[in-house]
Amino acid sequence: MGTFSMRYLHSSPRCREQYLDANQETFNKVVLNEYAKDKIVLVDFYADWCNPCKIISPILEKLAGNATIKTSSGRSLDLVTIDTDKEFELAQKYHIRSLPTVMAFKDGKLVDHFIGALNEASIKKFIEQV
Repeated sequence: MGTFSMRYLHSSPRCREQYLDANQETFNKVVLNEYAKDKIVLVDFYADWCNPCKIISPILEKLAGNATIKTSSGRSLDLVTIDTDKEFELAQKYHIRSLPTVMAFKDGKLVDHFIGALNEASIKKFIEQV
């Protein structure tokens, strides 16, 4: 079983969770299966060598942890980060060709995505529209 870092953000009644450097097993559990029900999960596909990734990853962590930012459905928002160098098969499965790529899953289904380093306001707007 792989290891991952999980942060609980208790700034609202709905606990927002962040699964940093998740592996395939964690991805399946959190994004696709049992934990995915009634949640929006942002998945940040990144690599350590990717400079634009270094820009947006802290922004995603900040926004995902901000309880005042609401998705269009008002659902809980979690964040999963995937290092594409470590989880190459997962990156291939989702056809990751450019980094960073951020995907939004609702109830375990991919509903939207963006590619590239957006600014904080654009990422916030993306979250609010999911």
